[in-house]
Parts: sequence; structure tokens; C-alpha cells
Amino acid sequence: MVDQMKFLELHLKGFGKFHDRTISFTDGINVIYGKNEAGKSTMHTFIRGMLFGIQPQRGRASKNDLYSKYEPWENGGTYEGSLRLEQNGHIYRIERSFQKNRKSLTIIDETAGKEIEPTRAFMDQLLCGLSETAYNNTISIGQLKSATDSSMVTELKNYIANMNTSGNMALNITKATEYLKKQKKALEAQLTPQAAKSYTTLLGEIKALEREIASPEYENQLPAYQKQRTDARTLSQQKQSEKELLLEKAVKGRQVLDQNQFSNQQSIDDYSAQTQDLYNEYLDLERAAGKKSRKVMTVLPLILCILGLGVSGYLLLSGTEADLSASLGVPPVLLPVGSAGLGLVFGLIGALTALGTRRLKKELSLGSQALQETFRRHLGDSAISEEAMNAFTARMNDFKRLCTATETSEAAVQTLTKEISALQQTQTDCNEIIEKQQKNQWELEKKLDHLAHCKDQTESLKQVLAENDRIREEITAIDLAQDTMTELSTSIRDSFGLHLNKTASDLIKGITGGIYTSMSIDENLNVFMNTPTKLVPIDQVSSGTMDQIYLALRLAAAKLIQDGKQEMPLIFDDSFVLYDDERLRTALKWLAASCKGQVLLFTCHQREAQMLTANQMEYHYIEL
Repeated sequence: MVDQMKFLELHLKGFGKFHDRTISFTDGINVIYGKNEAGKSTMHTFIRGMLFGIQPQRGRASKNDLYSKYEPWENGGTYEGSLRLEQNGHIYRIERSFQKNRKSLTIIDETAGKEIEPTRAFMDQLLCGLSETAYNNTISIGQLKSATDSSMVTELKNYIANMNTSGNMALNITKATEYLKKQKKALEAQLTPQAAKSYTTLLGEIKALEREIASPEYENQLPAYQKQRTDARTLSQQKQSEKELLLEKAVKGRQVLDQNQFSNQQSIDDYSAQTQDLYNEYLDLERAAGKKSRKVMTVLPLILCILGLGVSGYLLLSGTEADLSASLGVPPVLLPVGSAGLGLVFGLIGALTALGTRRLKKELSLGSQALQETFRRHLGDSAISEEAMNAFTARMNDFKRLCTATETSEAAVQTLTKEISALQQTQTDCNEIIEKQQKNQWELEKKLDHLAHCKDQTESLKQVLAENDRIREEITAIDLAQDTMTELSTSIRDSFGLHLNKTASDLIKGITGGIYTSMSIDENLNVFMNTPTKLVPIDQVSSGTMDQIYLALRLAAAKLIQDGKQEMPLIFDDSFVLYDDERLRTALKWLAASCKGQVLLFTCHQREAQMLTANQMEYHYIEL
């Protein structure tokens, strides 16, 4: 036994032109009458939206999509409603909010008195196995559009591809696979690859902004850095004054040292040692020059020289050298010559001694001049004495102390210079931070605005990510279908056509009142009418007949997909507008006789109601 679904009640809280409008339906045929623009298509779309939701498009497409088209006309109106339906002995209430910032789906089992989680499995069961594509191309027949679109081909093939390989359905694997490849490529082009990364980045940015905005630094940092800057400026001024005093002291000390040709402690020590050596040498020379032995050694050789030369001359002049040489036993000529030679030797010794004394006096004179110049330069007196040397030493000690003090001052100046520079840098840093903090005060509002903007972006990206997930699910389904179809046996191909053709032929016979009894449908849903002589392409029949044929095809596809286990209500939205009276009468009789489930017939004419009344067919009349 087929489980029939039927709609019980619509409540359009806010949808298009409707506000807080309730519509009730009964079993069998429901005629919903309204003039053009009365809201028939709006109600039709509302039913679809309650079953499958309405996803807003992005970019330019959003201006003309279903979401924008059916937003509440009332300013600030809520975009939501509910649908009550009965299935398998249970009454369910579907509640949806279409609002972008608060979309929701709630399903209440009124019979059991509990809320049902809207899982995919439950929704598939509730919707009798129909996807939105299948719904749009089968049981929901829109205004002047009884024909199925190309997406129905994919729907049927995906359904068959998921059947077990031992079944009795088939399709053209090659064509179906090629079509699925194109569908997959088209879906991949719809993906927004950077959405997840952008979403994660935005979440991080939102968290960072929230932490920054919540930080007390906006109130506390500015006074702290202002005080730090003032303290640094005060201390810098103090150290600058100290530096100037030390620098003046160091400059004066360095001038004194430079004037005396001293650069450091070592130069003073070297100069002192040099002077001490000069003084010691002077003392040695003075002592050597003052010795009596040196004076005797200078005079005595001269006396002996004169004496020797005198004796020699005497001997020569007196003629006594012969007597003397005889008494001494030496040659006579040896005595005067020896005396003269000895005198000359002593004369040479005296001369050499005199020269050495003269050289010593010269060295002493030069040493004393150097000492005198040194003492005159540093003591103001050239006199050479031990007291002068002690005074010089004391003077050098004064220079050493001055040098130490100067170097200490110079080092302190360098240290103070670095400290002042650091304090000045602190002031600069504080100025920069203070300026930044001042900017933060007026930028805080901008940050709040940016935070709100980021949150809006994340909401938009959530929709993009959801759309990406949906697309990826479809791609995964296509991949699965491709893999499955590859494994399907070729024997399934023939049985598919037989199954769909038989169902559609039975339906076209009833819809046309027996005018047409057979039709053929290929694997791409191309339709041909069977005549005794040939197959007639559908484009060669009248528009009214074409609508009848496609109606049969849609209903056959619905039965195929629902597998005869469940049936959803049939919805017609001005679908019979091209039917003449005879075709309309035949179609209505067929609906009343063959369709055991619920039928919603939206129309802008009274023909349907009049014919149903005239033929004594029961129906429920609703006027918008």
C-alpha cells in the first residue's frame, strides 16, 4: 500500500506579499483560485521553500534570485512561515526562517509531541526520496512549464546509478559519464576555494579585535607614558647639567695637559723618568768634573813634559850627556833623546787629559741647560738643585693627579652622554606611543565598525562555505555515480527504457483520454510518440499535446524515483492554460480518477472549478 503525503496547512508569517496568512487544504483536489498577481506563484514557491529551503545567490545573481524576489514586502517583516503535513500516520510541522542572519529549520512531530532533528536521512524519508531537482521536474509543475529541464536527466541517472547492479534499470554509461563530467566541471567552477581560508582569517581578526577592544590599555596606557616621558625629560635635564660641569672640568684639565704636552699618565711617567735620568747624569758629570785627581792628571803631565824637554835641551846645550852616559853605561845620544821622548809622552798624556776634561765640561754644560730649561718651564726657576728636583717631582705628581681627574671626568661625560641619549630615546619612544595611543582613542570607534563588518563578512562566508559543502557533496555524489555507473552491466540499459516507457505510456493514455496510448523515451529523456507507422518527435505535435506528453513524463519520473512506495501531492501552477476545454476536461477527469493522493491546482481562471462542478467531481475551493 502506497503511503500518501498530504499538506494540511500553510502559514505565511512573512513571505512576499503575504503577511500572517493561513491556508488550509483537504484530501483530493484543491483548487486555489486567484487573479494574476494574486500570489499563486508566491504560495507555490513558499511550499517549495518550506520543503527544501531557499538559498540566496551571491553577487549580481542575488538581485533577481528567489530569495530577493520573495522577501517580505512589509519593511522589517519577518521572512518565515510553517507547513503542516501528514505522512505515515504522523502530523509534522515544518518551521523555517529564511532570514540571512538567523536562518533556522525546526520539525515538530505533533503526533508524538516532540521535535525531530532534521537529518538528511529523515528529510529524504519525509520528502519521499525526492531531491529539489526531482521535485521541480516531477510533481511541482510550474506556470506554462510542464516540460522537464536537463537537470532531470541527471536526477534520473543518479537514481539509477545508485541501484544495485542486479536490478532492472539501465542507461547509456558513456553519455551519462560524459554528462556527469560536465556537471562536475560546472560545479567545481562554482566553488570559492579561498572561502575557508578567508573565514579562518576573519575569525582570527575578530578575536584579535575583541581582545584589543576589551583591553584596559586604552584607558591606562596614555597617563603612564605621559608620566614616563616627563620623568625622562626631568632626569635628562639633570644629567645634562651634570655633564656640562664635568665637561668644563675635563676641557680645562685637558688644556693644561696639552699645554705641557701630556696626553696620559704614561707620558707623564716617561717625562719624569727622562728628567730624573738627566738629573742623575748631571750629578755624575758634576762629580767627575770636580775631582782633584782629574785636575792633577791634567797639570802633572804638562809639568813632566816641560821638565823632560828641559833636561833634554840642557844635556844638548851643556855637553854633559857624554859624562852622564858614561857613568850610566848608555850611549850618549840616548839620554837627550830619551828625555825629550819622555817629555813628549807626558805632554801627550796631559793633552789627552785636558781634552777629556774639556769634553766632560761640555757634556755637563749641555745637561745643565736641558735641566735648567725643564726646571724653568715647570718651576719658573732654572737653578739646578736637589730641592728643584723634588719640586719637579711634586709638580709631575700634580700633573698625574690632574690627568687622573681629567680622564675620570671624560669617562663620566661619555657615560652621561649615553644615559642622556637613552633618556632622549625614551622620550621619543614615549612620544610615539602617546601619539599612537591618542590615535587609538579615535580609532576605537573605527575598530568597532570594522569588527561589525568582519562579523557580517563571516556570516556571508558561512553561507559561501555551506554552498561549498553543498557543491562538494554534489561533486562527491557525481564521483560516486561515475564510479558506480562504470561498474553497471550493459544489461540494465534496456530495462530502463522499458520501465519508464511503460509508466509514461499508461499515463499519457489516461491524460489524453486514449488519443495517445504509447510513447518512447530514450536515456536522455528525448520523447517520441508511437504511431502505427513511425515514431513522431515531440516537436512535431501541438503545444497542448506537448504539455500533456511532458506531464506524463514528469509523473512517470516521479513514480520511478519514489519507487512506488510513497506519493507526494501534485502541484499545478496554471499548468493547463494552453489546454482547450476538451483537453482540460479529460485531464481533470483523469486526475479525479487516477490520482489517489492530494492535488493542488493553482489557477487564474474559473474553468477548472466550473468543469469539476459540472462533472460532479469533488474538490476544495480556495480563493486568494
